[in-house]
Amino acid sequence: MLMFYLAMAIALFFAMNIGASGTAASMGAAYGSDAISKRWAMILVSIGALAGAVLGGGAVVKTISGGIIPATILDVNLVVIILTSATLTLFIANLMGIPLSTSEVTVGAIVGVGIAYQEVYLQKLLFIMSFWLIVPIVSFIGAFLLSKAIRKIEARWPVLKGKGKWKKWLSLLLIVTGFYEAFSAGMNNVANAVGPLVGAGLLSETRSVWIGGFFVALGALLLGGRVLETNGKKITRLSLLQGSAVSLTSGTLVVVASIMGIPVPLTQATTSAILGVGTSDHGFRLWQKGVIKKIMKVWIVSPVSSLVVSFVLIHVALKPDPYIITVIISVLIATVGSISLSQAIRRENRSYNDQGGGI
Repeated sequence: MLMFYLAMAIALFFAMNIGASGTAASMGAAYGSDAISKRWAMILVSIGALAGAVLGGGAVVKTISGGIIPATILDVNLVVIILTSATLTLFIANLMGIPLSTSEVTVGAIVGVGIAYQEVYLQKLLFIMSFWLIVPIVSFIGAFLLSKAIRKIEARWPVLKGKGKWKKWLSLLLIVTGFYEAFSAGMNNVANAVGPLVGAGLLSETRSVWIGGFFVALGALLLGGRVLETNGKKITRLSLLQGSAVSLTSGTLVVVASIMGIPVPLTQATTSAILGVGTSDHGFRLWQKGVIKKIMKVWIVSPVSSLVVSFVLIHVALKPDPYIITVIISVLIATVGSISLSQAIRRENRSYNDQGGGI
């Protein structure tokens, strides 16, 4: 019984962090375009995410609960390990203010457990991972092309830039599309927190989407501010029509994936769409911004990190294996040592050049 309550507590905390990350994904464009205040952005995304979870979250719950590894191997202990691994990765990213894919960290944690038990539906996993590549690319290209068209329209009809009497209606359009994207977030991402509970038989599907949706909404209200700031203000500024294009593009892609039961990176879809708009306006020099490089690094590291954490926890807590633990520690030491050595060499080379020893 204690493990059940622990699993529930971790799942609900994870759901709150999903709400924080989802806030940036769904209302970042509206906030970045000054169509809505930060407070109202977080309120609306919480309502949209709850509605999406309750009305359309079931298909992705089925995938997370038993579509990647067999549900028969899931028990409350494995659920705790999966949720702990995913939650820890996501929470650190939220503290850093980085929009992170909850789908990637959750699937990574599940795969880590599957590898430990040698039970992974590889074909299904590869199908999911293909969407992780396709969705951001399509989102970037779609937003890039839409932004080009919008700039031509705004040049011909300057009133559509959001000035004068049109500003109110264009702002409303952007808020509506942002709410639509929040709805898509609820459809897709709530499953990441409650899917393992359903797979282990700890909660029913119907009850899980209500509980998960509520705590995602709560997380949007309490924890969403920093990530919202990153997506809305630190990547690129958007016009009202451009912001609507971002939300419509990424939201539609995520809704389609949710209907298919595929957990996809909503934040990556949205951030890629924002990058598409920024690249359309400013060229690829936008990619030199440090915040973008930081986000891309976390995207790559996050699923691998949660996979390693869950794999290690399995072999520490449930299947103790000193040989595997020794190998993991050795790899960690080698990795940290290599990074430290590389940094030391770069510092030494810079010092040498600064003193006139270089070219």
